[in-house]
Amino acid sequence: MKIERLETIVTCPGRNFVTVKITTDEGVYGLGDATLNGRELSVRSYLEDHIFPCLVGRDPRNLEDIWQYLYRGAYWRRGPVTMTAIAAIDMALWDILGKLAGMPVYRLLGGKSRDGVMVYGHANGRDHAEAIEAVQQHIEEGYKAIRVQSGVPGMDKVYGVGKAKGHYEPAQKGLPPEETWDTALYLRHTPELFRKVREAVGFDPHLLHDAHHRLTPIEAARLCKDLEPYRMFWVEDATPADNQESFRLIRQHSTTPLAVGEVFNSIWDCKDLIKEQLIDYIRSTIVHAGGITHLRRIADFAAMYQVRTGFHGATDLSPVTMAAAVNFGLWVPNFGVQELMPHSELTDEVFPHNYRYEDGYLVMDEVPGLGVDIDEVLAAKHPYERAYLPVARLRDGAMWNW
Repeated sequence: MKIERLETIVTCPGRNFVTVKITTDEGVYGLGDATLNGRELSVRSYLEDHIFPCLVGRDPRNLEDIWQYLYRGAYWRRGPVTMTAIAAIDMALWDILGKLAGMPVYRLLGGKSRDGVMVYGHANGRDHAEAIEAVQQHIEEGYKAIRVQSGVPGMDKVYGVGKAKGHYEPAQKGLPPEETWDTALYLRHTPELFRKVREAVGFDPHLLHDAHHRLTPIEAARLCKDLEPYRMFWVEDATPADNQESFRLIRQHSTTPLAVGEVFNSIWDCKDLIKEQLIDYIRSTIVHAGGITHLRRIADFAAMYQVRTGFHGATDLSPVTMAAAVNFGLWVPNFGVQELMPHSELTDEVFPHNYRYEDGYLVMDEVPGLGVDIDEVLAAKHPYERAYLPVARLRDGAMWNW
C-alpha cells in the first residue's frame, strides 16, 4: 500500500479551517486538521510546497517513521506552523490505519479507559448576573465542568466574552482588532465573580477560569490565592509559560490547580513544568503539538508526575481534531477534562462526525478511524476569508499579551 495523493481543503463555514486529505492507491483516505488560527495559509503552503512531494509513494501504515521523517528530517524543527503540518499528516494516517483495521483509533491506542470524555463548556456573561445565568444554563444541560468568564466594569472588551449574549468567537474578519486591558480592574473583579457563582450554584460543579496569559507571575499568584476559597478545578494560562520557571512562583503562594499549554508545540515546551510538578493539567492540543503520535508521548510523560490532560477544544479546531481528541480521551489513562466549544451547525454539516454530547460527556460509537468526514462539495461553497485574533494594549498604548 502506498500514498497516492495528498491535498489540502481550505473552507470557511463561518470560520476558517484547513483539512488534509491523504488517499492511498487502494482508495482508502484519511483526514487531518491543519488549522492554525489567523495563520492558516502558512500551514497550507508548508504542506503543499514542502511536505506533500516527500510523502507520495510511502507506506501510510508506517506512522512512526513518517513522523520522525517530518520532524527529524527537517533542520528547522518545531514551531506552530511545522508542528501543525506534522499533526495534520499524523491524524490522517491514524484515520487510514483505523479504517484498514476496521477499528476506532482509540482501539488502536489500547482501547477504552472510560465510557465517555468529560467536557467543560463556556459560561460567558457581560456582567456577573449574565455569567451566573450562563452557568445555571450549562448545569441544566448536564455539564459537570464549566469555564466562567465575565465582563469587567471599566473595560469595554474582556477575553472570553462576546458582544452577543452567550456567543463568543475570538477570530474576526478583516485586520486584527485592538482591545484595551487593565490588570488591576481584572484582579479586583474576578474573585468576586466566583464568590457569587458559588453562592448561586454551590460547590458541586467544577469551575474553571482562563486568565489567558494576561498576568505576571506574582499577579497570577495573587489571583490563584484569592480564588482558593472557591475550590477551582483550575486556573488556565495564569501567566505566559515562555519561561517555565515562572510557574514556580505561583506554586509557592497557592494550591489552586494550574493548567497551561494550548500554545505549546512539543514536549520541550512543557518538560520542566511537568517534571517539576509546576502544573496539574497539560492543555496541548493534537493539531498544534504534532498529532496523536507526539501527544501520546507528552501524556505518558505527564502521567509519571500525576499531571493530567485537559486539551484545548475551542472552535479554532475543526471537528477533525475534536474527533481525534475524543478518541485520545477515551484511551489516555491520565485524562482530566476536554474543552468543548460546540461548532456551528454549518461547520457540523461540512464535517459530519460520530462523536456527540451526552449529559456532560462526549461519546462515540465503534466506527473505524477517527469517525469524521468532510463534505467537499459543501466546503467548496465557503471559501477562505482572512481573519485574525485580536491584539491587546494597556491603557497607555503599550502592547500586551492577548
